[in-house]
Amino acid sequence: MSFRFMTLARWQRLTSSGIALLGLPFRRLAGWLRRHPGVGDWFLADARSPEERYRRFNEWCFARFDEQERMLADRVRMDFYQAAIARRVQPGDRVIDLGTGTGILAAMAARRGAARVYAIDHSDILRHARSLATANEVRQVEFIATHSREFHLEERVDVIVQEQMGDFLFDESMIANVTDLRDRLLKPGGAIVPGCFDFFCEPVTISDERRVPFIWELDVKGYSYAVLAGSRPLDPSYYRQSFSGGDAIAHFLGEPEPLCTFDLHTVSADDIPCDLTSTRVVHEGGRLDGFVVYFRARVDDDLVLTTDPKAPNRATHWGLRVLRVEQGEARTGATIHFNLRVGDWSDPDTWRWEHRVAPAAVEAIDAPSGGQKG
Repeated sequence: MSFRFMTLARWQRLTSSGIALLGLPFRRLAGWLRRHPGVGDWFLADARSPEERYRRFNEWCFARFDEQERMLADRVRMDFYQAAIARRVQPGDRVIDLGTGTGILAAMAARRGAARVYAIDHSDILRHARSLATANEVRQVEFIATHSREFHLEERVDVIVQEQMGDFLFDESMIANVTDLRDRLLKPGGAIVPGCFDFFCEPVTISDERRVPFIWELDVKGYSYAVLAGSRPLDPSYYRQSFSGGDAIAHFLGEPEPLCTFDLHTVSADDIPCDLTSTRVVHEGGRLDGFVVYFRARVDDDLVLTTDPKAPNRATHWGLRVLRVEQGEARTGATIHFNLRVGDWSDPDTWRWEHRVAPAAVEAIDAPSGGQKG
């Protein structure tokens, strides 16, 4: 099945045009909206490019203490970065910390013996990062208030440390930002921490306690909502579901395999396909509720960070995102065929997906001549 709907961008254009028509009496309102990008970027969408809107949202979001708290309290995340920096940063290295936030990763690099750490952030959190470094007597860090695209150095660096992974992996412009710094400012043979990634999109059964069907699938105490199937929402975000913990996923239906794999040391934006397919043989039958998105970041084979919902050492501050589908049964031995088409990897609103389930008997009939049927 597939979903087609109006993008949020079209709704933004309608609301921003409405603000413009209100005229002079609302200039003060427009000024306030520009100073509050979390709200203003919705209404002033036409005035900024998609990249600029994301930058503005990023500045607002990561200046918040609560956003920083969730990252810092994620023990698995912090243990991973401490070990990764210990392996890749050598005494005397020059290091870029991309999106430094409170400066904790820059401080780790400095304490490892880096000669200089350039801690870049365009959020207002940087003023707190400076005071934290002073209070903790970290002196090798230079904090730079700018977007990484505007950052320049005369000499290249040895290591880039980055944590630009969003819940959907790609939705914080990691590839564009890191490869820009890599090409301009990283020495040949330099390290990106972390640099290797696996992206997953796996069919799952959601636990009964956490499952929320589409409204038109519901029958509540004999009251049917099926008629609402003709009034499906146009908002793309409706067709994605968010969960805060791995207990939301009862089990994978198939054996997980990466939908795509890439290395930031060599990848370019054009290397990531925008049309991906997968096939999963169902090894544990159950209800197919959707496809869970998660990732794995690797420094070495034995040093891995994952948001896998079933991993015992899952990093907790990343949310789980599920691409919703209308419920259906997937029996053991059946095959699930999945297709993901992407307009812009950094914008999940442009993602479209469809799937079909082929029963085991159908798969056996379609086997090549001479193949064993089962």
